[in-house]
Amino acid sequence: MNNADKNVVFHPIISSIQKVALYETKTRLYLVGSNIRETRFRVLIIDRTAVNELKIEEDPNELSAKEIRRFVNSLGPSKVTSAYGVIGFVRFLEGYYLILVRKRILCAFIGMHLIYTIKDTVMVRVNESSSETPHPNEQRYLRMFQNVDLRSNFYFSYSYDLTRTLQYNLSAPRFVGNNVDIEKDEKLPDWDTLTNNVSSKNERVDYAFRSSSRSRFVWNNFLLEPMNKIMLKDWFLEIIHGYVSESSISIFGRPVYVCLIARRSTRFAGTRFLKRGANFDGDVANEVETEQIVIDGHRLCSFTQMRGSIPSHWSQDVSKMVPKPSILLDLSDPFAETAAKHFERLIFHSGAPIIILNLVKKREKRKHESILEKELRDSVKYLNIFLPPQHRIRYIHFDMARKNRGSENVMESLAKISEDIIKLTGMFFKGEAETSFQTGIVRVNCVDCLDRTNTAQFAIGKCALAHQLHQLGFIQPPKLEFDSDCVTMLEKLYEDHGDTLALQYGGSQLVHRIKTYRKTAAWASQGNDIMQTLSRYYSNTFSDTEKQHSINLFLGLYIPSRDDKKPNPPIWELQTDYHMHNQIPLGTPETPARSLTNWVRPIICKTLPYSCSDSNKVVRELIRVHSKDMEMIDSYSNYHMSFKLISFEEHIAFQISHMAKTFLPTFRTNFSPFQPGRRRDAHTQNPSLTGQSSTGSTTSSTSSSSSGGDDSSSDEESLNEAQTCTTSSKTRKSFSFEALLPTMEDVYGTKISTPTPSSLSQYKRYVQIGKIASAPMADIGRQQSINKSMRSMKFLTISDFPGDTYECVREPKVDEKSQEIYRRYVDAPNWIGKEQSKKTAEILENYVNFIECNKFK
Repeated sequence: MNNADKNVVFHPIISSIQKVALYETKTRLYLVGSNIRETRFRVLIIDRTAVNELKIEEDPNELSAKEIRRFVNSLGPSKVTSAYGVIGFVRFLEGYYLILVRKRILCAFIGMHLIYTIKDTVMVRVNESSSETPHPNEQRYLRMFQNVDLRSNFYFSYSYDLTRTLQYNLSAPRFVGNNVDIEKDEKLPDWDTLTNNVSSKNERVDYAFRSSSRSRFVWNNFLLEPMNKIMLKDWFLEIIHGYVSESSISIFGRPVYVCLIARRSTRFAGTRFLKRGANFDGDVANEVETEQIVIDGHRLCSFTQMRGSIPSHWSQDVSKMVPKPSILLDLSDPFAETAAKHFERLIFHSGAPIIILNLVKKREKRKHESILEKELRDSVKYLNIFLPPQHRIRYIHFDMARKNRGSENVMESLAKISEDIIKLTGMFFKGEAETSFQTGIVRVNCVDCLDRTNTAQFAIGKCALAHQLHQLGFIQPPKLEFDSDCVTMLEKLYEDHGDTLALQYGGSQLVHRIKTYRKTAAWASQGNDIMQTLSRYYSNTFSDTEKQHSINLFLGLYIPSRDDKKPNPPIWELQTDYHMHNQIPLGTPETPARSLTNWVRPIICKTLPYSCSDSNKVVRELIRVHSKDMEMIDSYSNYHMSFKLISFEEHIAFQISHMAKTFLPTFRTNFSPFQPGRRRDAHTQNPSLTGQSSTGSTTSSTSSSSSGGDDSSSDEESLNEAQTCTTSSKTRKSFSFEALLPTMEDVYGTKISTPTPSSLSQYKRYVQIGKIASAPMADIGRQQSINKSMRSMKFLTISDFPGDTYECVREPKVDEKSQEIYRRYVDAPNWIGKEQSKKTAEILENYVNFIECNKFK
């Protein structure tokens, strides 16, 4: 994809500031940042006397440990807290607040790059307001801002760009610049211009670089703005929101790690009923990019898919408290301009083809979801007219709810669709000598992009994992069976992935789970489906508005007015946030910036089917590395903390490997992770009796008929209760103890038998010896009893050689033949390695024959 010189090697810059200490005085705040080894230090000074203004000054010099110790001692006992990074600064109506990461936990790793999740933060008041009386709305804005819980599903890394895919991060840079946006049609320099200082002697040249992150996925972009162009980039800690988790597959003792990264978009972000469809920029609601990475040592393989609302202007009327608000198309878009912007961005970042897997209903007596299906199908049909046949958008419709009610196996149908998708897009693979790329992306959606979407993404992820393991050389052919350890592990990851995203967007966990569509849901989990539906309905009705205000305030879409002459109304008094998410005012027709027919720009078409973003990678800094000891590229010291005393259990690879053991069944003899194991009948299990969490499985009948759920269907499309009752009332199989556990003979080849009387007698004497050794000497009566019993025992030394003592050992008798063999053996070193005579060869052959004949006697 790039014309990079093979002798040019790139290393990601590891942020040298990974620890922060905050000191305060009456007039200053001092941030002391250090590297992970605490050998290099930088100081940031914040003026607290500046009223309603943020004045930041950074010491340009890097300090040593001795110098920083002298500086801290001069401040006195003024330390406030220790932290692991600066999230940013925020101001409402009065002074600024500083936000720091106070606690972090390792949650995953990609190669040598560590990924952390935020577990605690702290907000520190920087300065005061000029007004003597505090503003009455200041504390309300502060509480609203803190409603976005930074301790829940926010992630960061010091060296790995979580906003980008693995394919982008491992590609070589093409252009350098802080303010470059290649999504705009700009002329990029050739590769030779970028690396014009490479020696012509064909020598290896090392560069360190800091990539340009995608602001779409950086949730603290607004909070970092006050730090921009003032502070060193090492102070910047960009965080993403979504889901990150990692587990491992033990392939006969060899761990292979599977990491799932979900990035939530900040554009058109919000809650379920308040953010539907798309805005005028083509940003869709509930847009999440999910990347599945498989790591086997230095070999990495990734597959990326996404979910998002249907890219058109539609909404649901929530003014009336009904389970299923009607779907309304708010604006007519005959030329699919909104959809064109959305799909063009996908093609820019992912290449072609774009595959749409639409899971909404198509056949309904009363039009509801079918309105959206027709809108999306018509948009794709129109946009494909202006694309070359090989790069056209592929549209796949799959009525998941209807298929689930019939006799067709939903998961088998999704598996066939997934195979076709993987063949079209491929996947990214980076080996020692081989590299392949993913071209295109699959986009999955239903109405809410929650329940049905998560199951479909799991089906695609299962197929992708099979091809990833096949690419790594572990399985042949690329196919994985359900109920195997490998698929069970992946199912657990996607269940947690779906629950997390559902809580962030819908206010409750998944109502319909993977087990629902596999028809293996527990019969006792019907009550849980109802509770999840009620929880989602309550959240959408009563708490989503406040949550939407918090998101708008956190992302900087709404900034409280500080102008007393022209104050803007508080955010809670606004009737709508339409103007915050749409740059085009209501009632103003949009003027198209480019042709309605050539909706994919030429700069993107030049690189198809490959990604234009990956082919024209932009980095913020490119530094020539003259020494291999530079800490900014020393990933080894970042991962292996030899300077710190830690237990093996704290090692992230150890934790992930032991987490995978929870997926292993306890009754199986085949330990291959790719073979299905025996399991009990899931239809007859009661979660309260087996210890299974009732949130982990649901029943199809109650889930589909529950109100407010993602897959809530119309009356004529409710699930067949008679079929569900028949399924749940199957003949229960009786299990004996022998059927549940394998015998010792099956596992170890040894059969347990009843001990003989002589063995029992010997064991009883052995037990008696233990009692004698542990008897208290003060117990005279017991001691006399022991002495009496010892008279009947005969104790032998551990090494009992009859007739021999340490004073005299009898010489063993060795026959003449053995002595002759030994003499030949002693003489053997004289001719080993030399040319052997015929007689010597005969002696050696006779010796070997003698050993072979007598070794079993």
